[in-house]
Amino acid sequence: MKVTQTSPTLPITHQLDSILDTVGYTPLIHLKQLSTLTGIDVYGKLEMANPGGSIKDRTSLSILNEGIKNGTITPDTTLIESSSGNMAIGLAQVCSYYSIPLVIVVDPKANKHTLKILKAYGVKVDIVEKPSTDGGYLGARLKRVKQLLEKIPKAVWTNQYGNRANPLAHHQTMAEIAHDLPDADYIFAATSTCGTLMGCAAYIKAENLSTKLVAVDALGSVIFGNKPKDRFIPGHGAGLPSQFLDRKTIEEVVHVSDMECVTGCKKLLSTESILAGGSSGAVVSAFLKRAATIPSDQKVVLILCDRGERYLDTIYNEEWVTNKLNG
Repeated sequence: MKVTQTSPTLPITHQLDSILDTVGYTPLIHLKQLSTLTGIDVYGKLEMANPGGSIKDRTSLSILNEGIKNGTITPDTTLIESSSGNMAIGLAQVCSYYSIPLVIVVDPKANKHTLKILKAYGVKVDIVEKPSTDGGYLGARLKRVKQLLEKIPKAVWTNQYGNRANPLAHHQTMAEIAHDLPDADYIFAATSTCGTLMGCAAYIKAENLSTKLVAVDALGSVIFGNKPKDRFIPGHGAGLPSQFLDRKTIEEVVHVSDMECVTGCKKLLSTESILAGGSSGAVVSAFLKRAATIPSDQKVVLILCDRGERYLDTIYNEEWVTNKLNG
């Protein structure tokens, strides 16, 4: 066993003005075991290193800063958003810092850990109980958002699904990848709003990079025109089409099942000791499914969206997996 050496010197640090300044500039690490397993150099972009634990910290900060800049968000504003988890936590942190009230609309799939975090931040949580016939739980959440906008004075919808500040945030995500790995050949990214995908695509086009984007979508998601079906892993795929998606900018789409999300998470944990969330497991499984067709001289980046602690009662719980996915 080769021991990783650590430097005896103190790391280079710098003083920051606030917790919000720690959003972004996440590490890109060589996934050595997965590289050995597949014969392909593969790297992980650790978005779980963001202060709120996910890539949605970037989106939340971008939307808030843009809204404050253009005057649509003020100290008198109450913000409303629909979220399956990570966006809610990202917004909770930024809104707490700016002292802006926040209402989050969730559905029964939201995990208990996320709800406890939102409670700690003082967020008001509104739960829809039933999916809509034309959009599932996402459709039901969006209908509830519209109701709340009419009910709450000076309410503003941050609208992660259509706000252009969402993909704009991920120009920076791609810029960091390009800086750390200039010759990246493939990037595998999970879908939900498609903000990450389209932000990366815009940067790739602007900089004339040869990097190819692979979208990792959930079986049962309608983003790429498939028929909807029940899904149990939150934050991956969607019950409504993306408002951002430009199909021409994507090399290909790989669909994965909920069970493949679980096996991908377990593979990442057993090989690289990284405890990650469901969409990260999806990305790992998609890469492993695709690896046989990728030339061995290519460099691949997997965007690992969030931490795994929020999934201890689901993905990392054998009883839940058996009852929900094998039942």
